[in-house]
Amino acid sequence: MMKTTHSIGLGLLLGLILGSSAMAADGGNPKKGKHLYKKECKTCHSKGDAAGELTPMSKTMAQWDRFFEKDMHKGKPEVFQKLSEQELKDVQQFLYDHAADSDQPQTCG
Repeated sequence: MMKTTHSIGLGLLLGLILGSSAMAADGGNPKKGKHLYKKECKTCHSKGDAAGELTPMSKTMAQWDRFFEKDMHKGKPEVFQKLSEQELKDVQQFLYDHAADSDQPQTCG
């Protein structure tokens, strides 16, 4: 009985740990995402631009996930629509990996 309870408890703990870990984009490549972000996003989202500065550190990991799950980009600029699904995953992974609460926050210099 005690062994079964211990096994169930351990299984639940493992499930919680794995379930709360990184979400982001399955199959996203953060190196490609950084390149795409600099090429496609920074043109409008640099300091002093009309759209305002936006860097990976502008949001938490959970906020970046919500951004890509729900509203993506409210204005839906042309450049955002031309990215493939894989390219969006790459950008999402880069932003997630370097968010304000990540292990390696980054501004995307």
